[in-house]
Amino acid sequence: MVASLFWAQQSHPSETAQQQPPQASKATMSQRSNKPSLTPSFCFNETALRADFLRLSRSTIDDSIVQNLNALVTPARAGFDPSSTSARQIEPTRRKPIDSDACQGFKDNVLLPSWQTRSDVLNYCAGVALDPQDPDLLLREAESAKERERVVNERLDPYSGRFFPREARTESLGNLVRNERGVEGIIRARTWGLVMERCGDVGIGWEEALNRWRETKEGS
Repeated sequence: MVASLFWAQQSHPSETAQQQPPQASKATMSQRSNKPSLTPSFCFNETALRADFLRLSRSTIDDSIVQNLNALVTPARAGFDPSSTSARQIEPTRRKPIDSDACQGFKDNVLLPSWQTRSDVLNYCAGVALDPQDPDLLLREAESAKERERVVNERLDPYSGRFFPREARTESLGNLVRNERGVEGIIRARTWGLVMERCGDVGIGWEEALNRWRETKEGS
């Protein structure tokens, strides 16, 4: 009886709070890494490139993807049921579904932009590795972001016969960019798998999703 009165008294303020829309998109937006000032010296500074930029961006977006997705869930309107603690839970509790608009907003405004920012930085640094005097030359060879990814992969491939580092530091930078692009692929595949699981997306991979987002931005 006492428990029933307690939960009844607590229901009114909680209902008011539960009617508020989830604030995850704004919170996560504030965590998104901004693109650094791109210069050859930035690329040659491994600490600035790898630790200060890449690791920070990945930690706030991809490494925290479960928390970011959980923050998108609208709180249940029914409130806490005290009788739920009296019965043994045989089946594991299912994760609450995420509103489709909240999911799409997170992808369009937080996740995909952060991935594109990292791609832009790594592509620029790939250009530095190939020609420190004109790092934008590589980027000018491609008309779209999708094509740029293909060109960078081809030019950085040590077996393609087109990677000719001019000095030791450019060779080291080329290897670093190549490795970090591989890490990006692994991280994005894992993140996208969790996003698909929580948002209910099917039949599209992270690369296709990113390319569609790029086309939308390039066409706007």
